[in-house]
Amino acid sequence: FQRVFVWDLDETIIVFHSLLTGSYAQKYGKDPPMAVTLGLRMEEMIFNLADTHLFFNDLEECDQVHIDDVSSDDNGQDLSTYSFATDGFHAAASSANLCLPTGVRGGVDWMRKLAFRYRRVKELYNTYKNNIGGLLGPAKRDAWLQLRAEIEALTDSWLTNALKSLSIISTRSNCVNVLVTTTQLIPALAKVLLYSLGGAFPIENIYSATKIGKESCFERIMQRFGRKVVYVVIGDGVEEEQAAKKHNMPFWRISSHSDLLALHQALELEYL
Repeated sequence: FQRVFVWDLDETIIVFHSLLTGSYAQKYGKDPPMAVTLGLRMEEMIFNLADTHLFFNDLEECDQVHIDDVSSDDNGQDLSTYSFATDGFHAAASSANLCLPTGVRGGVDWMRKLAFRYRRVKELYNTYKNNIGGLLGPAKRDAWLQLRAEIEALTDSWLTNALKSLSIISTRSNCVNVLVTTTQLIPALAKVLLYSLGGAFPIENIYSATKIGKESCFERIMQRFGRKVVYVVIGDGVEEEQAAKKHNMPFWRISSHSDLLALHQALELEYL
C-alpha cells in the first residue's frame, strides 16, 4: 500500500454518541427527544448483536485491541460442533478476574477457549460483513432497516456521505481503510456491521483503543504498514488529532457534513 487512511468511528463515519447526548440535535436543530430515542434504539441493537452473536457476555472483561491478539493460543481445532455455551469459559472468567489489565492470564485451556471465541467472531464477521440482515433474521432485519433509515433521515445522510469516501479508498489498489475507535472491540465490530461498514473495513484493519489509547494504536499500525506509506488521519476528536500530530500525519477534521463532502471531493480529484 502507498496510502493508509486511519479513520475514527463515532461522529466521524457514523453519528451515534452525539445522538445519545442530544448534542447532534442541538447543533443541527433537530428534535432532541427523537434523536436520543434513535440513539438508544441503535445502542440496544448494537449490544444485542454483541451479546447474542459475538460473545460480548464472555469477552467484555477480556477486551483485545485487535481480533488476532490471542490467535497464538488457538490450536486450530474444528469449531463446527463446538459448544461454547457449555465449555465452562464464562464461569471461570467471571470468578477469577482472568482478564485484569495487569496482564494476568488464565491457564492454557482457558486461553484456548478465549481464542476460540475470537476466531468464531472473525468467522461471523467475514460471513456477514455484507449481509448483516442474514444474521439478524427477518424480524430484526426489518427493525434494523427501519432504524437505519430513520437515523439517516435525521442526520441528513451523514453515513451515506462518509461511505462515498470509504468506497473510493476501498476501490483503489494502493490504498487501505483502517479503523481506530475508543469503543471496545466487540461492540465496535457490532457497530461496523450494523452501519454496513464491513465492506470498507476488513476485520484485520479494526483496532480498539479502549485499553491502550489511540496513539499506541497508531504505533501498531505504523509497525504493520511501515514507514514508507503516507498516513492520513480522519477524525473529529482531540485524541486522534494529537496522535496524528505526534507522528507527523496529516489530519482531516470532520465536524460537519461539509467536511465529509470536501473529503469526498478531494478523493475524487485525487488530491488525497
